[in-house]
Amino acid sequence: MQKFIKDLFRIEKKPLKGLMALEWAAMIYLVFTLILVFILYTDMENPQAMIFGRLRIVAMTAALWLAYRIVPCRFTRFIRVAAQMGLLAWWYPDTYEINRLFHNLDHVFAQWEQSWFGFQPALTFSKSLSHPIFSELFDMGYAAYYPMIALTVFYYFIWQYKEFERAAFIVLAAFFIYYIVFIFVPVAGPTFYYKAVGLEKIAAGIFPNVHDYFNFHQDCLPSPGYTDGIFYHLVEDAKAAGERPTAAFPSSHVGISTICMLLIWRTKNRNLFYILTPFYLFLCCATVYIQAHYLVDALAGVVSAIALYSTLMFATRRMK
Repeated sequence: MQKFIKDLFRIEKKPLKGLMALEWAAMIYLVFTLILVFILYTDMENPQAMIFGRLRIVAMTAALWLAYRIVPCRFTRFIRVAAQMGLLAWWYPDTYEINRLFHNLDHVFAQWEQSWFGFQPALTFSKSLSHPIFSELFDMGYAAYYPMIALTVFYYFIWQYKEFERAAFIVLAAFFIYYIVFIFVPVAGPTFYYKAVGLEKIAAGIFPNVHDYFNFHQDCLPSPGYTDGIFYHLVEDAKAAGERPTAAFPSSHVGISTICMLLIWRTKNRNLFYILTPFYLFLCCATVYIQAHYLVDALAGVVSAIALYSTLMFATRRMK
């Protein structure tokens, strides 16, 4: 422990002069979305807040860079990474402020589900496995999403430090790529769409186009399952705190958690990988079980995660 603390605050012999790779990723996404805000300025509800929010992020990034330059050590480097990762909670609802201006596509995805599977998995899954044990297991998996991300990044920081920045960049860059898709593919997900059109129509196989409905409405269905469960309430509280009718396709929950599992596998710590596997499987199932995603969203999350992991890993092969 003493050695770890000493290493944490030991001044680096060759400190990084410029921005870290993940900070560059954040700045590129910031500029890209800022351009979109200017283009859509007159149609947006509060573009000034979005612009000033981005200016604050630039100021924060600059301040943390300066702190690192004054005291270049592992601790200040980690703070730079943690700050950008923490901002994901701010960036997520930001996608809604942009994609709400485009016509919703849920009717297309619901029709695909019906055509491919002959039913709505998000509607029938929870009914088929309604026992409280299944409900709590799936909700536990869903609640494990952010802890899994944090554990992956922390593990690399503590035990795979030479690969720490690379791993953090892959996770953050994948998030931003998903967010760009969310902006231009406005799908709210079953919990919002089913609420908007009514469960009777969904059960009857009727999937109307709601156009710009979600530009003005954010109501969603309560999650199905055991309503007195501890993990059920954790999921519901998280939905109430920050959920928006956005980011359904592909499922970033499935995508990012898959990338985390691939990163953990790469460390060769098989015990940790096997410990996380049940949480990962429950999480993937939960995305459909709690009606946050269509099944096609979850499947696309796995496929896109493998593609993103491979691409980003190749692109950063020289990063240490």
